[in-house]
Amino acid sequence: MDQIESLIFLLGAAALLAQLARVVRIPYPIFLVLGGLALGFTPGLPTVEIPPEVIFVVFLPPLLNSAGFFSSPLDLRAHLRAISLLAIGLVLATIFAVAAAAHFVVGLSWPLAFVLGAILSPTDPVAAEAIFRRLGVPERVGTVVGGESLINDGSGLVAFRLAVGVASGAAAFSPIGAGLDFLLVAGGGILVGLVLALTILPLWSRLEDASIQITFSVLIPYGVYILAEEILHVSGILAVVTYGLAQGWRSPRLFSNASTRIQALAFWGVLIFVLEALLFVLLGQQLPAILGTLDEYPVAKLLFYAVLIYLVVLGARLAFFFTVPYLHPVFDRLFRSRYLRGTWREYLVMSWSGMRGAVSLAAALTVPLNTADGDPLVGRDLVLFLTFAVILATLVLQGLTLPFLIKALGLREDGEAARIAELQARLQGSRAALERLGRIRAENELPPGNEQGMREYYEDRIRRYEAGIEAGGMTDEYAERSAAWRGWRRDLIEAEREAIIRMRDGGEISPETMRRIERDLDLEESRIGG
Repeated sequence: MDQIESLIFLLGAAALLAQLARVVRIPYPIFLVLGGLALGFTPGLPTVEIPPEVIFVVFLPPLLNSAGFFSSPLDLRAHLRAISLLAIGLVLATIFAVAAAAHFVVGLSWPLAFVLGAILSPTDPVAAEAIFRRLGVPERVGTVVGGESLINDGSGLVAFRLAVGVASGAAAFSPIGAGLDFLLVAGGGILVGLVLALTILPLWSRLEDASIQITFSVLIPYGVYILAEEILHVSGILAVVTYGLAQGWRSPRLFSNASTRIQALAFWGVLIFVLEALLFVLLGQQLPAILGTLDEYPVAKLLFYAVLIYLVVLGARLAFFFTVPYLHPVFDRLFRSRYLRGTWREYLVMSWSGMRGAVSLAAALTVPLNTADGDPLVGRDLVLFLTFAVILATLVLQGLTLPFLIKALGLREDGEAARIAELQARLQGSRAALERLGRIRAENELPPGNEQGMREYYEDRIRRYEAGIEAGGMTDEYAERSAAWRGWRRDLIEAEREAIIRMRDGGEISPETMRRIERDLDLEESRIGG
């Protein structure tokens, strides 16, 4: 098979593995990595080799843009100090801890040891967030873990770029120079993303066609990344994340109509799934090729090195979470604000959620084969193996045990407050609609029948929302009434759908007419929720 046919094969395998993961209730990134590992060791099956630069340019911009889009700037600002400490302080702590172990025990040179530390410093939240959504952990746990990964991808890769320059001999190391470069590259990425967001987003209202809007929504993150990374030489990752945050915040006013917004969200959902699925399967496929370059190392020594580096990565994270947050009196005096308090249960879950993923592997694959003088970069193959071993251990070991840890600690979000807040928001929206209806009637002299029908519709919604709030969010009785109401509405819509299908079958209406009506019914059914 050529590369395109192999890629199609892998995408089909990824879809099947994701469905199987859903059946056995395992986060699909874990299942996909294991599936890719099995495919890689199966004789006769295709192995896709994608240049790591392609992973950075093709895969990362939409994934990072989507992560920023669905994050809340208000929540990130509320947890900014905790996220910043993790995305910068923990990244540096991980780099130094891994570098020390890699140099003194594994035997890597100091420059290459720091390269390995920088590679393993950023986290991948995909598997953790999938578990969080299913089990309902406290919101701030998910916000901190997700916000950390948004920023530490950028900070970790900025450190990686500096370390690779020193390891390859292309640059000399200077603590002051490295610190300034770090600030300029990271700060420049954030600034570029913000400027582009302020420039581009106001122009969205000029795009009225849904297909054009969705196309630009995909292309712009690539443009932001390339402009920042390749032309301005600042952090493309932080630029895309910043742009995604701004786009997500302004999205309710960006799209020209509701239909376009629904189509865009549906398209992006499929796109992100495809990219993530391919990434994790490709990640699992890389191990056979990596092992083929390590014939000179005994298996026992490789396993020892892998376990050691994994324990250092995990230990650095545990040590950070169980020391630095308890220094909040110092931070309170230093920053003149109250540091976010947490419980040891939350710290333990956030520590165990620090999984590594495709960003780390892509970074490892970009480590040059030779130094600036043309000599082979000794130890590169071992860096690749240790990176993959840590990714596999964090995803599989921590990913599979994280649900049991959350349940054992009893760390669950009290969903009552969130449900009541949602009902109150829906209630305010319905009341605003009734108020607007009164003005429309006065300005346009609506026929009494039309006005009465709309008023009864919104008054019914208000009564249901008020009943839910009075019931405390979701009592059994209210839940049963709501479920019954949704069931009736679906039955009625299904009756409409069957009627128009019969009319299409009998030639009374055209297939195009049927599809227009069916689309309206589908949208109405999707609003029922549940």
